[in-house]
Amino acid sequence: MKENNENFNLRTLTKGSVWDLQETDVFMLWAQADKDDAIAEHGRHYLDIIRTAFEVEEIKVDKPEILKKYEERGMRVGIIPLKDKDQKWAIKKRPINRITDLTYENIRHISAAKLLEVIDRNFGGGWDSLNQAIQDIILSAFDISTTTLPKARIHKPGGLYDIKVNDGFEVLEIEKGGWVEAIFAKVKPLAFKPRVKFGDDGISDDIDEDDDSDVIIKDDYYKQDEDDDELDDDTLTEESYRTTIEEDPDALTLDAAELNESEDDY
Repeated sequence: MKENNENFNLRTLTKGSVWDLQETDVFMLWAQADKDDAIAEHGRHYLDIIRTAFEVEEIKVDKPEILKKYEERGMRVGIIPLKDKDQKWAIKKRPINRITDLTYENIRHISAAKLLEVIDRNFGGGWDSLNQAIQDIILSAFDISTTTLPKARIHKPGGLYDIKVNDGFEVLEIEKGGWVEAIFAKVKPLAFKPRVKFGDDGISDDIDEDDDSDVIIKDDYYKQDEDDDELDDDTLTEESYRTTIEEDPDALTLDAAELNESEDDY
């Protein structure tokens, strides 16, 4: 939790920042806000925000054997006061294990390594197996690139694989017959937009890096890099292996007879 940020409290909690919390943080924030009448009055609203990132269950039977069952499920029990009523609740952080767990709210709260772990669980289908909506969520927070090469070439010294890894990308390798799809992922840096303020000296730009309201996602993954045209021969050779043919990679070969027949046609 943002312990050193005095402005981080239940009132400022959002469906994005709630993913920074752990179970104990939730009860701590609520305890700090216990005397805030507005929070007590609108407690259900804050509870809905917390449900974005946590499983939340009200404990209606407060008995030791009941509480033990919640704890066995990995849930933490604590007090959340709503409208002057202290009520026990059980909460547990929602895991991000499947592709369908990814949202625009939580995508910036996982690492590139964790992202690739989640993608790898998607039946080994690779990047193109993800639907467009999921790809858009991922691309809002990560730089992604892929290449498909024969096994013998994927780790060629000085090749695309080495270049990406040296540039800080995490990589996932998915074997497809005699070929390998490499998915490279790196967290996109946050972009800040200045806020315009009117002062005695006129208009000035002010960037507040601690204010989440100033943070925007730099959504330029669809743009071509200026250096894309300056590829060396090795990179061009590797990129030339990419294929969109919907066939088994093991079947993408021609035997000598077929090759001779195709040459005779010319």
